[in-house]
Amino acid sequence: MQHGPIDLVLKAWGEAAAIDRALEAAWQRFGSILPALCDELPELRQPVTARNRIVPMRSPVGRRMVAACLPLSAEFITPMAAVAGAVADEMAAVLAAHGIAKAFVNNGGDIALVLEPGQSLTLGVMGDFGRGPLPAMTGSLVVRGEDAVRGVATSGARGRSFSLGIADSVTVLAANAAAADAAATLIGNAVDLDHPGIGRKPAAALEPDSDLGEALVTTAVPALLPGEIEDALRAGLARATELAQQGLIADAALSLQGRTLVLGHCVKRLEEA
Repeated sequence: MQHGPIDLVLKAWGEAAAIDRALEAAWQRFGSILPALCDELPELRQPVTARNRIVPMRSPVGRRMVAACLPLSAEFITPMAAVAGAVADEMAAVLAAHGIAKAFVNNGGDIALVLEPGQSLTLGVMGDFGRGPLPAMTGSLVVRGEDAVRGVATSGARGRSFSLGIADSVTVLAANAAAADAAATLIGNAVDLDHPGIGRKPAAALEPDSDLGEALVTTAVPALLPGEIEDALRAGLARATELAQQGLIADAALSLQGRTLVLGHCVKRLEEA
């Protein structure tokens, strides 16, 4: 399903007629998501503060975005940090409401899962750019219906959105895709280093209507020394650990120039070939 910048891949398992009904309902819901978000765009580009508890967004997806970012609002974050995950969650909710027991909605790599007890999905974590232009496998995991994970999201300096950090990728597992999306953004920002070779520009200079305004976003990362890679990843891992201790994420895998660190709560590292 594609509408403007939203490009979804959905898959559902089950009885064919039930899947057809659920996908038709998802298609009907899909067409109204982007117009509603556009109507609220000026508010969604503003930093999340306590005000958002008092004046909620009008659209369900906007409310999902704010809810995901509110627990992180001690730092600068706007609801846009959770937009891809929130859209995936909204569509997954439609599938679940129409009796689907196993499905995924993949919105550009931010994925919402539908898993009833007894169901499971195996996910590959892709994010190691150290071996070439295409990411290699970082690890894999099985998410079961009995688990608390229903969302997976990836952020980083190589992604389609701006990052304040230098990670090739940060993949996060959380209770829903919006929460994973927002957390991946902040963990990706934390993978950073004071290095003269790192290119940075104000976000507004690259995209005038960016929600990041004049914040310096990463435009280039040079080859780093092993110790520098380790320092940057450890800074991000510390942030991921804090979020896990607060119950906001289930796991995270952080990759930079061929090195990957994993919290290890869910992600199983693959053996080298």
